[in-house]
Amino acid sequence: MAGHAPTLTPELVPQRRAPATALLETPRLSILVVNYRQWEKTYELVRQLLSSHALRSGAAEVIVVDNHSPGHPLAKKLKKLPGVSVRRWHKNQGFAKAVNEGCRLSRGDWFLLLNPDMTLTEGFLDGVLGLADRLEATDPKAGIVGFHLRNSDGSQQLSAGPLPTLWSTLWRLVLPRSRRKYKTPRATQRAPAPWVTGCCLLLESKCIRDLGGLDEAFFLYYEDVDLCLRARQKGWTVWYEPDLAVIHHHPLHSRPVPAALRLVTRHSLLTYGAKHWAGWQFRLLARIVRAEAWVRRVLAWWRGDARQAAYFRELAGLTRDMLHGNEAAARRRIDRAVEHIDVRVGV
Repeated sequence: MAGHAPTLTPELVPQRRAPATALLETPRLSILVVNYRQWEKTYELVRQLLSSHALRSGAAEVIVVDNHSPGHPLAKKLKKLPGVSVRRWHKNQGFAKAVNEGCRLSRGDWFLLLNPDMTLTEGFLDGVLGLADRLEATDPKAGIVGFHLRNSDGSQQLSAGPLPTLWSTLWRLVLPRSRRKYKTPRATQRAPAPWVTGCCLLLESKCIRDLGGLDEAFFLYYEDVDLCLRARQKGWTVWYEPDLAVIHHHPLHSRPVPAALRLVTRHSLLTYGAKHWAGWQFRLLARIVRAEAWVRRVLAWWRGDARQAAYFRELAGLTRDMLHGNEAAARRRIDRAVEHIDVRVGV
């Protein structure tokens, strides 16, 4: 069982397009923000970006792709800001597809993905542009760069890790959620990494075209792991850069995971396993997830939470769909679940 082929083709990602304004005639960097029900955070981030020298000088542009959020006055304000483009969809089509759309609309040589719940440290964008220049001079195959993340209290937030295997995925369940996918970096300067998180990610445009974009089989989560793995397989380098930092306020591991969101995360893990692991390992993983769904459903019924129990029944059905190769049915379950995820989750 394989994931859907990425749909972002070279023809859909022009290096340059006709300038919208004189200010953005040749942006060097395109900053992509995927919004879903987080207009306030997205607006605050974009205003911070606009105060930077990179945006004021025209060296960068901002592309906001909204995954079918309810209407909000700030959406109209965003469209009126200089150097900002807003693309709104009538359906939540997932993070990977939204990023691919942002890349298609972008004109920069480099793309910077940012989650809405980010606060940039002083000089971050100038540092990113300088890093891009250095990488082009010293490593023409540099394709992906991740950065040092901090929590709201200033402590370190892990942002890189080893490629997941079935066994590492299982044994790492004993670790705190903040460490299950990640590994504490020992590097004090830029160093290669197996994969880096997509919440703050620098992508070289030629690398993205070469890879065909993010794999849209992933609705949310694990698309960054898959992207880094495919990049390295095609000869691109993936880096962790500790000297440039941003604050990530609400990582998934710090939030509750309701049953509806668990469908999304388990679907992504199963999609990754189906694509990159041996068939018997994927089938074993699917059976483990199905057993998990049964246990959680029983516990939900015992607590008297019929709604949560229904979601775990859906998770069991999703696992069955994927075991039988019916990815379209599994995706329909994801689409239904996403409609009911609490606004505070911010998928």
